[in-house]
Amino acid sequence: MSRSRCDRKPVSGVQMCGIAGVASTMRPPQGLVGDMCDVIAHRGPDGAGFYSDEHVSLGMRRLAIIDVATGDQPVYSEDGNVVAVFNGEIYNFAELRRKLTGLGHRLSTEGDSECLVHLYEEHGPELVHQLRGMFAFALWDRTRQRLVLGRDRAGKKPLYWRSDEFSIWFASELKALARDPEMPRQIDPIALDHYLTYSYVPAPWSIYQGVHKLPPGHLLIWEAGKVTVRRYWELDRTTRPVVNEREAEEQLRDLLLEATRIRMVSERPIGAFLSGGVDSSAIVAAMSMQSSERIKTFCIGFEDGKYDERHKARLVADRFSTDHHELVVTSDLVDVLPRLAWHFDEPYADSSAIPTFWVAQMSRQHVTVVLNGDGGDECFGGYRRHALMNQARWIPAMPSGPARSIRALGSLIVKRTAAGSRFRRFGQMLDFVAEKPSRRYARLMSCFGPEQRWGLYSDGMRSALAGTDSYQLFEHAFQASTAQDDLGRVLDVDTLTYLPGDLLPKVDITTMAHSIEARSPFLDHHVMEWAATLPSALHIRKFQTKVLLKQAVAPWIPEELLRYPKKGFGVPLAAWLRHELRDTVYDVLTDPTACACDLFRPGAVRSIIERHMGGADHASQLWALLQLELWRRAHDVP
Repeated sequence: MSRSRCDRKPVSGVQMCGIAGVASTMRPPQGLVGDMCDVIAHRGPDGAGFYSDEHVSLGMRRLAIIDVATGDQPVYSEDGNVVAVFNGEIYNFAELRRKLTGLGHRLSTEGDSECLVHLYEEHGPELVHQLRGMFAFALWDRTRQRLVLGRDRAGKKPLYWRSDEFSIWFASELKALARDPEMPRQIDPIALDHYLTYSYVPAPWSIYQGVHKLPPGHLLIWEAGKVTVRRYWELDRTTRPVVNEREAEEQLRDLLLEATRIRMVSERPIGAFLSGGVDSSAIVAAMSMQSSERIKTFCIGFEDGKYDERHKARLVADRFSTDHHELVVTSDLVDVLPRLAWHFDEPYADSSAIPTFWVAQMSRQHVTVVLNGDGGDECFGGYRRHALMNQARWIPAMPSGPARSIRALGSLIVKRTAAGSRFRRFGQMLDFVAEKPSRRYARLMSCFGPEQRWGLYSDGMRSALAGTDSYQLFEHAFQASTAQDDLGRVLDVDTLTYLPGDLLPKVDITTMAHSIEARSPFLDHHVMEWAATLPSALHIRKFQTKVLLKQAVAPWIPEELLRYPKKGFGVPLAAWLRHELRDTVYDVLTDPTACACDLFRPGAVRSIIERHMGGADHASQLWALLQLELWRRAHDVP
C-alpha cells in the first residue's frame, strides 16, 4: 500500500443533504452560505435553496423523498416573516397539514417542510412537540430577529454550531463550517480524550475547539447575539406495572406496525437493511405485512464464516419472499479508508462503518429509502453488556480505599498477562467490580482506559487534560436518569451517548454518502417512550436479552433467529490490521506527519502496533489511532 493512496482525497460526488446558515447582529458575509452548501452536497442531490436578508443567510441541499415536485426550500409563512430550512422527514405531516389548514393557514406545497413555519406561527419554538420524525431545522423570525435551531429527539440528523458575540454559524456538516476562513481548526483536547475513550466524539463537543453539536432533543435560540440551548424532550423511565405480558406484546406489535407504516411513505423506491438479527427482521416483517409489493432487502456478508450472517438474513427473505440482494465484502480496504475519513467530519472508530458503507452503496443501485432495525437494542436491552450490568447490580460499590487496591491489582494482572487468557479476564473482572456502576459501564464501553490514555499522551496533552475525567459523561447521565435501577440507567446512558454519538452517525453518514435516506421505526418517539416505562425484567432475564421484544415478534420471524446469540455488525478487524492493512498501519502511524502532531508519544503508539502485530489484540485501539490520523489528513487538520 502506498502513502499516496492513503492520503488521497476522495473525488467529490453526491454527498449529504443538509442545511447551513449564518445569523449576525451585523450583516453576514455574502457568499459564505453558498460555499458551505457546496460542501454539504457537491453538485446537489436534488437542488439547493437560499434565503438572505440584512441579518441572516440560510441555505440547504435537498434529497427529495416526499413532494419531489413542489417541495423546494426555503419555505415561508404567508407574510414572508418566518422562513425555514429543514433536513429530514416529518412522518405525521399529513395530519399536521390538516390541522393547519383547519386553522386558516394557506399551504402552497404538498410536503412536510412547510409545516414548520405555520407551526411556529401557532406555537413558537414549542412547535417541536408537534413533530414526529427525524429532523434538523433552522427557522428565522424576521419580526423578532430570532433564529431557532432544532434537532430531533433521538439525534438522527446532525447539527453543528459556533458563535461569537455578534454572530452564529450552523450546518449539518462540520466540513461546511470549516469553509469559513475565520474559523480556527484546532483540535479540542477534551473532545479528543472522549474520542479515545468511546471511539466517537459525544455531544455537545465537536473535535474542533469552539464548535459544538446541538444535542438530540434540544433547541437553540439565538436572539440579539445571545445563545440559549435548552432540552425539550427526555425519556421518563418511571416504571409502570405490566399485569398481562400477552397484552403488552400485542401493544408492542401495534406500535411497531404503525411506526413502520408511516416510514414507508415515499415517492422514491424503498427497501430495508436486513442483517438477520431480531430487530431488522422484525422491521422487514412489519413492512411485508403492510405492502402490496415485494420488499427489497440488502445484506452484507464476509468470507470469514465467524462474521458472516447471510444465512440468517436468507431465512427472513425466504419467509417474506423479499427481493433479496447480498454482497460479500472483498473490496480493497485501503481504497475505502480515505473515503470514510472524508465523509465522517470527525474521527470515528466504529469499524462497522465499513460494511454499512458498502451495504448502502449496494442499496443505492435499487432504492432511495431504506428502513432498518436501529434502536431496538437501546430501547429493549439487547446488548450482552446490558445483561452483564443487570447481573452486576448485586455487587455493591466499594469504599474508595479497598476499591483503589483492587483496581491496582486488576490493572497489574492485565498488564502482565496475555490477551484472552483466564488470568487477563480475572484482572479485568477486578477492574470492573472495583468501580461504582456508572464507571463500570464506562469501562465496558471504553476503547482506551484512563491509564492507557495517559500513557499515550504527549506532555502538552497531559497538561491540557489535567483534572479532566471522561467517565464523568456517564456519571452525569446516571445521576440525571429517572430510572429506578442500574439497567434503566444504563439504557438511558446508551440513549444519550452511544446511540446519537456512534450508531446514528454511522448510518446517517454512510447512507447519505450514497444519497440514501435511512429510517428507523424503533426510534419513533412513541415506541421509545413506551419501552422506557417497561419493568427491567421485561428487558433482561438473567442473561436473556430483549425479553418482551422477542416474545412480541416471535409470531413474525423464523424461530431459529430467536435462539441465535447476538453478534452485531462485526468485521475481522484484528486480522485486517495484521494482514491487509499492516502496511497502512505502519505508514500512517509512524511516519513524520503523525509523529509531528504532538498529541501522542511516538514510542507509545509504536508499542501498541508491535504488541498487536505480535499476537495481542489491540485492534480497537489501533483502529482508533488510525482513523484519527486518516481524518486529520483528509481534512487538512494541523
